[in-house]
Amino acid sequence: QVFLVEKAGRRSLFLAGLMGMLISAVVMTVGLVLLSQFAWMSYVSMVAIFLFVIFFEVGPGPIPWFIVAELFSQGPRPAAIAVAGFCNWACNFIVGMCFQYIADLCGPYVFAIFAGLLLIFFLFAYFKVPETKGKSFEEIAAVFRRKKLSAKAMTELQDLRRSEEA
Repeated sequence: QVFLVEKAGRRSLFLAGLMGMLISAVVMTVGLVLLSQFAWMSYVSMVAIFLFVIFFEVGPGPIPWFIVAELFSQGPRPAAIAVAGFCNWACNFIVGMCFQYIADLCGPYVFAIFAGLLLIFFLFAYFKVPETKGKSFEEIAAVFRRKKLSAKAMTELQDLRRSEEA
């Protein structure tokens, strides 16, 4: 796993894992919806479940731990990892406790909820998560500073346009 992360990069593996999970969730939904019409859809659903787990283990399972450790300097890193761990386990707990109720409510479309969330996570990661492979903390922090400065410049430009219109 570590060799793959170093070779392919954290961001690309994370995005590939999210997209693979998204496609698997859609296939699971289609398989469950069509199960009453085609008995062989149970095999399609099983393959989709295995692929979902494989893609999770390649991307969203381990990669966030790499990224969190690399996004923070030595001082705040333990607190950031603690917050990330809490969020991870809290979400696992919520999904574990609520899944049966959601499945009863949504029926065969239960994985469509996961597909929607995975799409949101993919878009967020695509636009906001930087590649940290081979970069020092200072280089990663500089990427965020540039994004923050460009966002601030855009806000100032919009304010200037509004004042000119008034």
